[in-house]
Amino acid sequence: MAAIYSLYIINKSGGLIYYKDYGSAGRMDTNDSLRVASLWHSMHAISQQLSPVSGCLGIELLQADTFDLHCFQSLTGTKFFVVCEPGAQHMENLLKFVYELYTDYVLKNPFYEMEMPIRCELFDINLTQAVQKDRVAFLGR
Repeated sequence: MAAIYSLYIINKSGGLIYYKDYGSAGRMDTNDSLRVASLWHSMHAISQQLSPVSGCLGIELLQADTFDLHCFQSLTGTKFFVVCEPGAQHMENLLKFVYELYTDYVLKNPFYEMEMPIRCELFDINLTQAVQKDRVAFLGR
């Protein structure tokens, strides 16, 4: 069972449009979560430009002693990243599933304005169920 600390969604301009904390020991306030999102957007963009490999899509995994950060970038430039315990498996599947939820419940919502913070109850409910479902039971996907 993988411990997911937090989930972020960043628009293509680098603005934080969704943040969810899943009870990590060191809760961050709103300003700190905005800083993390902005920093990650910048690091991701710089890594794409500095990569010696042509067609690099940026950083997909950042490993530290106390956490791993997994990132998925959609074709539109929206970034989804999750901070989880070190060595957590199948986070790529989780991020792709979060992207599916995003397209189903946020982008198809007629009241949602692109690039704005996500305020969609169905997205929240389904995301919570997905994360709570054995804290990533996407092994068979």
